[in-house]
Amino acid sequence: MKITEYITALRENIGKAREQGKTVVLIPTMGYLHYGHLSMAEAARKQDEDHEEIYIVMSIFVNPLQFGPQEDFDKYPRNLGRDSSLAQEAGVDILFVPAIEEMYPERENLTQVSVSGLTNILCGLQRPGHFQGVTTVVAKLFNIVLPDVAYFGQKDYQQFVVIKQMVKDLNIPVKLIAAPTVREADGLAMSSRNSYLEAKERKQAPILYHSLLEGASLIASGEKRPEVVREKIRQKINKETSGKIEYVEILKADNLGPVDTLQGQVVIALAVHFGPTRLIDNILVEV
Repeated sequence: MKITEYITALRENIGKAREQGKTVVLIPTMGYLHYGHLSMAEAARKQDEDHEEIYIVMSIFVNPLQFGPQEDFDKYPRNLGRDSSLAQEAGVDILFVPAIEEMYPERENLTQVSVSGLTNILCGLQRPGHFQGVTTVVAKLFNIVLPDVAYFGQKDYQQFVVIKQMVKDLNIPVKLIAAPTVREADGLAMSSRNSYLEAKERKQAPILYHSLLEGASLIASGEKRPEVVREKIRQKINKETSGKIEYVEILKADNLGPVDTLQGQVVIALAVHFGPTRLIDNILVEV
């Protein structure tokens, strides 16, 4: 596996891979890798264990544009030595680890990419500017790498829907794959921010997933009223954890539109704060 900080070197290596007829796969991350990230590389590599047909690019970049002034940019966990070893084991061909100056030479980054509507709900309500930072950096990565395929985790479901809309609207020729959420043995969705949790909070955190499962079970039993399901989830979280609920929502899975009566495929999504740590999770339900 190669490692580079520079766009020019990355493009040179990708160019050689293309000359060999390889399919280029991009896996964007902010690092501090866990198995959720690595499972995407393993899924892509499983199709080509000999590295003859697929060229996997993994980026590690803690993107300042998607952090608000009071958020955790400075303390976001970083460990490049550990990450590079894990990426190599998972079958990554090249690791792109740019400095901020490499991605944003002008610092101010005068050009921004934004998707309206989809970013004004859920996480976007409490994190103004977050998704504009996400779509801007992802658009840059797409232009730098020109991938044939790009993987994103389903845990960040709103992010995936926003990026899918950006790709559609800007006619970006890339196939997007939503990788299933990978969970700890007790159900907690894997996340780099889980490392922030104190022992008591870590013990309570899996209840978020179990509350989603209870909501899905309620729907499966015939409940069609989203407000009833939302309240059931809220009650469980409030009763069994010290977490502070930011939102519990049920929306159309394809476009995050509002749901009056549960039908078709929906996403149940939530965000809960444990002290300063913000956790998100979701599940898809077919009604």
